Amino acid sequence: MSRNRKGFKFKQLFPPQPHDDNKANPDIKKPITKDAIQKSLADVDDFVMKDIKIGDKTVTIVYLNTIVETSIIDELVFNPLNQSTSTKADEIFKNYTTLKENELPKLIHDVCSGYTILLFEDEIIEIDTFSAPDRSITIPENETTVMGPQDAFVESVATNISLIKKRIRSPQLKSKSFLLGTETKNDVVMLYMDNIANDENVSRVERRLENVEFHGFIGMPVLKQMLEDKPFSPFPQFGITVRSDNSVDALLNGKILVMMNGSPEAAILPSTFWDMFISPEDYYNRWTTASLLRTLRLAGFFISILLTSTYVSVLTFHPEMLPPQLLRLLAESRAQVPFPPVVEALIIELVIEVLREAGARMPTKIGQTIGIVGGIVIGTAAVEAGLASNILIVLVAVTALLSFIAPSYLMSNAIRFIRYIYIVFAGLLGMFGQMIILAWMINHLSNMTSLGTPYITPVIPRKWSDLLNSVIRVPGKFMVERMGVARAKKDLVRPLDEE
Repeated sequence: MSRNRKGFKFKQLFPPQPHDDNKANPDIKKPITKDAIQKSLADVDDFVMKDIKIGDKTVTIVYLNTIVETSIIDELVFNPLNQSTSTKADEIFKNYTTLKENELPKLIHDVCSGYTILLFEDEIIEIDTFSAPDRSITIPENETTVMGPQDAFVESVATNISLIKKRIRSPQLKSKSFLLGTETKNDVVMLYMDNIANDENVSRVERRLENVEFHGFIGMPVLKQMLEDKPFSPFPQFGITVRSDNSVDALLNGKILVMMNGSPEAAILPSTFWDMFISPEDYYNRWTTASLLRTLRLAGFFISILLTSTYVSVLTFHPEMLPPQLLRLLAESRAQVPFPPVVEALIIELVIEVLREAGARMPTKIGQTIGIVGGIVIGTAAVEAGLASNILIVLVAVTALLSFIAPSYLMSNAIRFIRYIYIVFAGLLGMFGQMIILAWMINHLSNMTSLGTPYITPVIPRKWSDLLNSVIRVPGKFMVERMGVARAKKDLVRPLDEE
């Protein structure tokens, strides 16, 4: 039994998944025999078990040939065996790991992970021969910047960690491995700076990872949703990135990274609402340009969720708010439209969503063509057919563009979803409905937390120095304290006399 934050008791439905450095359950002890291995890997077509004679003794080799290249296993296993006259593992191989005779589950897991197992008469060893093809390091496609590093994470967690350690050459960079997924056995790694990261945050992330019980993860975003404080919120509570420089910046500010083998994304814990609007390029630009772009992103967020709904509420309930000339223009534009403004707005918004999804699922060149040509053709046809006003077409196009102004793709999706709520309530209650949803959103954001940290920081700052790196980004010379969101052990970013 355990308690949640409000003090209510709840039964732990699933026990924590045990893990250790060997990535196997230490409580399950089964003897290793040839028959047990063959039984565990029955009906696995790429399973290979062969015997090799060394002098008067026999060595059994076990591996999966689909994740082990022939050249690798020849170089690391067969050639040393053929060239040696000894029957002792330590005289044949220089780099291997010894298995105990009762570690059958670990042996099976390691075979499925690309290891080659050698069963000597008096010893069982394993050699890492994993050589499945990996994607090469390329430029980030979802978080592009003009300046700064251009290397992005790939699906290999070892490669991703190497990109980080290439930039942080410190023994204070710690990593802890977990084995999650009852079927997939995903390797999950937690990275943090031991001398900077808050111990409570580290233990909280570790505890949440240990208590995740799931059959398997197809990507890091799936695991991220299981670690969030408020799973029903439309807003992302943890950052996610594929950029190595963005990840290093998070680590140096006391945050924690969670990475998964087989997924190119890294989750950043904790993150705030404002972090979703910050781009790594803000630090590469001059402080004036960075401040301008951040102001534009924040203004774009509110314009995107309010512009179309304001059109609906003004035309439905508050036409007296418009100047006569603008009201006459809108009336002429809607003269042939048979639908009320709320239905008209929802139709055009849904058409934009269809075009966006169709363009995203098609090949790049075809998708761009459909997005541009489809938008022009459908918009023009809708206006000529009297299904929508030309002013609404312009407003919806502007809000669609502004929804992508946030560097975080997950925040862009949240903006798209919230906009429909504003439109519906604007059609029902006018501006009063808009204010109700705006008040709900602000209250919701104020009550949200990310790893126990207030989500709306630094709008409501944990410390006043946070305001120096908020909407207005001051020159780097004056940013001498870390952001309060991570509650870092060290406040100062420079080794000044105060620390």
